[in-house]
Amino acid sequence: MKLATLRDGSRDGLLAVVSRDLSTAHYASGIASRMQPALDDWDFIAPQLNDLYITLNEGRARHAFAFDPKQCMAPLPRAYQWADGSAYVNHVELVRRARGAEMPETFWTDPLMYQGGSDDLLGPCEDIICASEDFGIDFEGEVAAVTGDVPMGTQPKDAGEHIRLLMLVNDVSLRNLIPAELAKGFGFFQSKPATAFSPVAVTPDELGEAWEGKKVSLPLLVHWNGKLVGQAQAGEDMVFDFPHLIAHIAKTRNLRAGSIVGSGTVSNKNPAAGYSCIAEKRALETIAEGQPFTPYMKYGDTVRIEMLGADGQSIFGAIEQKVAPLRG
Repeated sequence: MKLATLRDGSRDGLLAVVSRDLSTAHYASGIASRMQPALDDWDFIAPQLNDLYITLNEGRARHAFAFDPKQCMAPLPRAYQWADGSAYVNHVELVRRARGAEMPETFWTDPLMYQGGSDDLLGPCEDIICASEDFGIDFEGEVAAVTGDVPMGTQPKDAGEHIRLLMLVNDVSLRNLIPAELAKGFGFFQSKPATAFSPVAVTPDELGEAWEGKKVSLPLLVHWNGKLVGQAQAGEDMVFDFPHLIAHIAKTRNLRAGSIVGSGTVSNKNPAAGYSCIAEKRALETIAEGQPFTPYMKYGDTVRIEMLGADGQSIFGAIEQKVAPLRG
């Protein structure tokens, strides 16, 4: 099934079930008014939501209305945890090569991960607000999983059963702030502003054969200012699948229902796949020519991130954002 959170003037919005073709929606009032309570009691709530989903797809939902992605908040407007990995090690290797840094062997066996801000997650059509273009504004196309409760010590072989929903992500980075932050030895903070998510979150069964319990085996389409710049296959070159990323977090802590786990920038070794973030394009230019030529995003630039199923239909809806200045 497909779920969205629609604006109602509150911080957490209203939960709605969305039809498979993303044309209609129906509020889930009476079942669960918000996404977080649904995740907290998933085994009881999810079957009821799915019944409504079936009714909606069959055209029998009495109070259905046209679905408008512009009215969407993030599926989880604020979450207990947003942890982003770097499962596509090719991306890490390229960026490090471009700056002359060696790649530690452990990067291939132990996931990189940072904990992002989860109190202010953006809807799919909200602007990327930035105080200065000099910060080096970059998009990052990713896939994310939303978990139920995951006990500490859960192993990869068991972690997949705790995945409840999947979403697309634009994990915005401010590249020119990153070097100084990393030099402090304490990780990302100011260089990682609010993250945006797709209009809908979907249960894994919506992906059909593209989901085998670990990865999403479909291309992630990234358009920058209307031009297709990336179509990396999300199921390829993913060194750490979602069960491994979840187990990595659970090594020393419990994950609570509603935790969001990101894949990191989707990246393929095949250059024909293009790029899911500008930093990777600049890294390739630096490796080939000695310096980068592609600029970062400017005010007024747009990015669109989407994934189509085998039938050519959008699965999650599209993230469509514009870069805008901070207004006083």
